[in-house]
Amino acid sequence: MGRKILLEKINIPGIKTYEVYRQNGGYASVEKAFKMTPDEITEEVKTSGLRGRGGAGFPVGMKWSFIDKKSGKPRHLVCNADESEPGTFKDRYLMEYIPHLLIEGMITSSYALGANLSYIYIRGEYMWVFKTLERAIKEAYAAGWLGKNIQGSGYDLDLHVHCGAGAYICGEETALIESLEGKRGNPRIKPPFPAVSGLWQNPTVVNNVESIAAVPWIVMNTGAEYAKIGIERSTGTKLISASGHIKNPGVYEIELGVSVEEFINSDEYCGGMIDDRPLKALVPGGSSVPILPAHLIYKTAAGNDRLMTYESLSDGGFATGSMLGSGGFIVYNDTTCIVRNTWNFSRFYHHESCGQCTPCREGTGWLEKVLHRIENGHGREEDIELLLSIQSKIEGNTICPLGDAASWPVAAAIRHFREEFEYHIRFPEKIKNRDHFVHEPFEKVSHLVSNQTV
Repeated sequence: MGRKILLEKINIPGIKTYEVYRQNGGYASVEKAFKMTPDEITEEVKTSGLRGRGGAGFPVGMKWSFIDKKSGKPRHLVCNADESEPGTFKDRYLMEYIPHLLIEGMITSSYALGANLSYIYIRGEYMWVFKTLERAIKEAYAAGWLGKNIQGSGYDLDLHVHCGAGAYICGEETALIESLEGKRGNPRIKPPFPAVSGLWQNPTVVNNVESIAAVPWIVMNTGAEYAKIGIERSTGTKLISASGHIKNPGVYEIELGVSVEEFINSDEYCGGMIDDRPLKALVPGGSSVPILPAHLIYKTAAGNDRLMTYESLSDGGFATGSMLGSGGFIVYNDTTCIVRNTWNFSRFYHHESCGQCTPCREGTGWLEKVLHRIENGHGREEDIELLLSIQSKIEGNTICPLGDAASWPVAAAIRHFREEFEYHIRFPEKIKNRDHFVHEPFEKVSHLVSNQTV
């Protein structure tokens, strides 16, 4: 059984309430933090090796150290709770079942940054979670953990929850800031970075829910102890949103370094494949990361065990690897149609593009259109190369990473499953049934592609 940091107390009856949370050690990190200097807290987070859990994996302590402390402007901490990555739902789980953990992390982190006004920006579809956080914040104010002169420390902090309008683009930190200011959620050109000019042009740090929720444990137990968990530069624990063709979907907290094979097949975690069907593919970090075929899931191209770490999942680059990303772990069995799955992802990114950058605005729609054509039996031989050409012109040519998120899945799907695309194009009559691979998995018909000459 792996060590639990974030979910250790989540099953305690009544842990949502302030009274029960406080009785079980809640807000102790705030008391300890007030006996430390802000810089000492930042150094502990640096020592921990904690990396941003929203997807990018940037070191949290280093990000904190960039905040401008010399301008004299007010500083802000903004929690990115706009969890909109398809396949990812672990932040919702934390906020819904143990909201005071996030609030405690916000107080401790805001103190370390010298922020007196902080925000939690939550996804618009999470209205019931929004209300849960509102209740918990009200309890924290009543108990003296928010407001003026918190617990007699001389430190002031006001904390608010802001509900977005359900736009995926607002998961990008500068688009989130624009939305928080009451404007359309379009990403800003950087520099300046938020640490210098963020919310209302003030120095701002934007961190993910899971990242902030890890701070209380680090402060209480030291960064050195946190760094002992995990391996290499993947320290600590990670929440994984597991879904797809597995027996036990849900949110799991793992020690980074667990093998992918153990995570998928052990009873402690996913419990193996549903109906014991063969594993076909894996999206390990949310819909924006490259898909992996079966032979690259348990082992890297070099033959090493594939581990649940930032380094191991990216081993081999995009040619043979992927990314840990936000931990949206989607497992596919042999009944999955990769073409339809890729088209479905492309529909999402086309819909969620803010339209600011031409390559993304036009390219995502083009990707969706061509994939729809192939999936519905009207594909042309040149469409595969056309898809690769379109995605290459989107990737790296947009203000924010949404363009990359839209292009990477397409490139990876063709790289690893090109024969499926060819099958759709050459045998349109066989894929008219929506469940074509349910009744006849591709492995049983792949010989038709290799036997047919173009």
